Amino acid sequence: MRLSMARSRTRLIIATGFGLLGLISGGFVQSIHSESPVLIKVDGSSTVFPITEAVAEEFQKETRGAVRVTVGISGTGGGFKKFCRGETDVQDASRPIQSAEMEVCRTAGVQYFELPVAFDALTVAVSPQATWIDNLTVAELKQIWEPSAQGRLLKWNQIRSSWPDSPIKLFGAGSDSGTFDYFTEAVVGKAKSSRGDYTASEDDNTLVQGISNDKHALGYIPYAYFEPNKKRLKALGIDGGTGPVLPSRDTVENGTYQPLSRPMFIYVSTKAAAKPEIKRFVEFYLTQAQTLVPQVKYVPLPKQAYSIALDHFQHGKVGTAFQGTSTIGLKIEDLLRRESAL
Repeated sequence: MRLSMARSRTRLIIATGFGLLGLISGGFVQSIHSESPVLIKVDGSSTVFPITEAVAEEFQKETRGAVRVTVGISGTGGGFKKFCRGETDVQDASRPIQSAEMEVCRTAGVQYFELPVAFDALTVAVSPQATWIDNLTVAELKQIWEPSAQGRLLKWNQIRSSWPDSPIKLFGAGSDSGTFDYFTEAVVGKAKSSRGDYTASEDDNTLVQGISNDKHALGYIPYAYFEPNKKRLKALGIDGGTGPVLPSRDTVENGTYQPLSRPMFIYVSTKAAAKPEIKRFVEFYLTQAQTLVPQVKYVPLPKQAYSIALDHFQHGKVGTAFQGTSTIGLKIEDLLRRESAL
């Protein structure tokens, strides 16, 4: 399956086909025969976007012009603002819902299901022309990205003296991005604590373009945006204290790619889940994710994790397993334990 990472910030996916693999109930059949197609609104993380897009493209084969799914990428933070206002049905999130967002949703009367869908290996990348660098320590990443580096750390040789006396050009996630929140907390030690003199975007394709076009550039992007561009980019090994480790499915699964390995989620409002077509879409998502996630170059969860999420969804178990706590250093088995205890 070929998935284009360079598609517009909002994709309108018009469903075609019929059947829903035996999942269609009488209520959903009724909606299929309605005069106007049903709209499912998804927004949020550009990191999770490729997974949701893939699911939607498969879901479209199981319906016949009855459902339209819009998938936006306004960032995890921007998406939660819409979700807690009741403007969207499903929220893509590259981090768990934060305490302040939980309060906004509570005040607005928005209850939600938290459903983990995959793991990401957040990737620090340079141009292949940057032949002098193959790895960075977490301490060096902090040195580069902490707020006090702004206007002060401007050249490569300020990181390691053997590196070029050349300007370093930085690219990273925008402030509405869950990737920004996660990276700053994992590297600097506090979410949203970052130097501001860098090229920022919630659109990861913009970051790929900027990093690949300048041999003095360095930036961070989700793994799914690195993998299809690995001829244009070079991933750096990250040394969290035990030696440099490159991002990959294996290093995420064995827990060695730290601290830049992270879980990803979808959130579904209970109001939206009461609609048959949205209920079927979410059930389809959770039953197909283990197959589709690796196709878009993320790390799938164990089958048990999807079964637990589906059980929570079908039995009305709302809320979050995190309650605003950090996921830095969280491994797949840790996520599984948390979800089992929810």
